[in-house]
Amino acid sequence: MNGLPQSEVTSDQILARILESLDDNKAEDVVQIDLRGKTSVCDHMVICSGRSSRQVVSIAEKLVEDLKHDLGVLPKIEGQDTGDWVLVDTGDVIVHVFRPEVREFYQLEKMWMPLGKTAQTVT
Repeated sequence: MNGLPQSEVTSDQILARILESLDDNKAEDVVQIDLRGKTSVCDHMVICSGRSSRQVVSIAEKLVEDLKHDLGVLPKIEGQDTGDWVLVDTGDVIVHVFRPEVREFYQLEKMWMPLGKTAQTVT
């Protein structure tokens, strides 16, 4: 592992590497939600889509590999068996990778955004 000890890695560093990995792996409609001071669950939430179950799983697995290799972060991953919705939990940043129709059904962005605000789309 080339990364820093996990205790020395900040949530902002993890978030930056996540966004880079998602971009590299062609994740679509990437949305970043800042939850600092709003919940004790995590500092940031990232929601994105893959075009198929296979791509959803691939994006999540590559993300876990990148975080482990580059930062020494060992996230938990759930949902890769079906590929409809994969959750990657680093502790400080939670990433949801969806197939588009599953993402539309759950609408997590609406659940976590304050009234009248929209999620910050990452370009």
